[in-house]
Amino acid sequence: MGNKNKTVSFRVNEDTFDALRDIAEERDLSLSAVFRDYVDALVANDGRVEVVPTDDVGEDVDGEFPPTVEVPKSFVREHERLELEAEHLREQLEEHKAYINALRDELDDAEDVEDVIHLDDLESDGEESFRLN
Repeated sequence: MGNKNKTVSFRVNEDTFDALRDIAEERDLSLSAVFRDYVDALVANDGRVEVVPTDDVGEDVDGEFPPTVEVPKSFVREHERLELEAEHLREQLEEHKAYINALRDELDDAEDVEDVIHLDDLESDGEESFRLN
């Protein structure tokens, strides 16, 4: 028989839940993953897991704390480039939205509404011919 996953549930107050959710988002994890990691660490260390601030970590820690990962410069540059491109696209989107709103306002304020010809109307009967100037 294989191992079956079991569900553990408990209650926390709303402020604690919000803090846990913020921690999970900061680490780009799901809330479930945070708890699974903690439970796995608790079991692996026979219940001897203590959560302490980084300033209070003693000399008995293996390796450096917090752990660091070396990231290639090319990855960082690509990430920065993509952030700039995304920001530029957001700005363009806002400009296009503003332009569309200005056109809609201009259309709403138009005095001669009869001068507006909808493309759907052109396709329907084809008897009249229209010319754009």
